[in-house]
Amino acid sequence: MTTPYFALFDTVLGRCGVIWGGNGIVGFQLPERTEGGTRERVRKCFPDARERPAGAGERAVTDRVAALLAGAPDDLADVALDLTAVGDFDRRVYAVTRTIGPGHTLTYGEVAAAVGSPGAAQAVGQALGRNPIPILVPCHRVLAAHGAVGGFSAAGGAVTKRALLKAEHTPGFDDPTLF
Repeated sequence: MTTPYFALFDTVLGRCGVIWGGNGIVGFQLPERTEGGTRERVRKCFPDARERPAGAGERAVTDRVAALLAGAPDDLADVALDLTAVGDFDRRVYAVTRTIGPGHTLTYGEVAAAVGSPGAAQAVGQALGRNPIPILVPCHRVLAAHGAVGGFSAAGGAVTKRALLKAEHTPGFDDPTLF
């Protein structure tokens, strides 16, 4: 594998990180509490990655991600990802997950059925918990049965997952409440 690089960039949620190699995006980091925390998390997950300014291709991706998080619809499905370090089952789960457009959701069970493993909802949840490229592999769009939020391994957990779904105008997550 070529040396991975990373850059931090601003979004409405805070400083995010994008990690790339010669064959596409290999990682994405949602914001931690501080910019230093985000940088530390990137370095922990991608210890060989070197920080450098994003090139034009990476900036195009980060601009689109920032726009999505600000409410612009974009499925980001055309962004090249490098999933060579990911196991086969996880890759199949991520492929299905990438077909879920902004404002839409599937359940863990529906994803399991779509990858040919009905009854493997828990394994799907575990695969999504290992997702190295959240947002671009939109694991936040996969919910537990009956619309329950389920888990989310990024900083902030389910609160962050709800914020992402709200930013994408997902029904039930962007509705005004009385309280």
